[in-house]
Amino acid sequence: MELRLDDLITVTFTLFAIIDILGSIPLLITLKKKMGGIDEIKATLVSGGLMILFLLTGEKFLQILGLDVGSFAVAGSIVIFILGLEMVLGMEFFKSDDNHKSGTVVPIAFPLIAGSGTLTTIISLSANYSQWTVLFGILINLVIVFLVLKSLNYIAKLLGPAGLLAVRKFFGVILLAIAVKLFASNIGTLIK
Repeated sequence: MELRLDDLITVTFTLFAIIDILGSIPLLITLKKKMGGIDEIKATLVSGGLMILFLLTGEKFLQILGLDVGSFAVAGSIVIFILGLEMVLGMEFFKSDDNHKSGTVVPIAFPLIAGSGTLTTIISLSANYSQWTVLFGILINLVIVFLVLKSLNYIAKLLGPAGLLAVRKFFGVILLAIAVKLFASNIGTLIK
């Protein structure tokens, strides 16, 4: 098992930016009020289960579809780039489902925490990093997700609206850079 600290930091930070749990705080607070509370443990476990399942079976699933990890990584880098643009520009390219009646699993665990961007990123990262590195990156992020869900009200008061916006823009720029790196490191395998 090869686990390099710099790779773990990159993977963890990439997933943190994609999950964007801090940027989701305003939405999570609204959902918490509408639903009368959030089951933080259930939301964390369900989203974690989805991410780990996708890490372990995502590549096999792609093979069934006749795709390789390099192709998916390039496609994923484009999705990550668009998500980064959303965060930086404050525009919505991907329309979200506004059904808040389903509870903690939908829309909080999926698609808010373990959404298509997160799952795409996990496969893209596994093209460049070891499965163990990505797994530990997921686990670290699940701890962060749980802590944020547990202390939603405190974080919102601490950062304030301007602070939340600044955090979202910062992570958007980071995502753009990560997307360019993923694209550049995988496009060569497709062009021969």
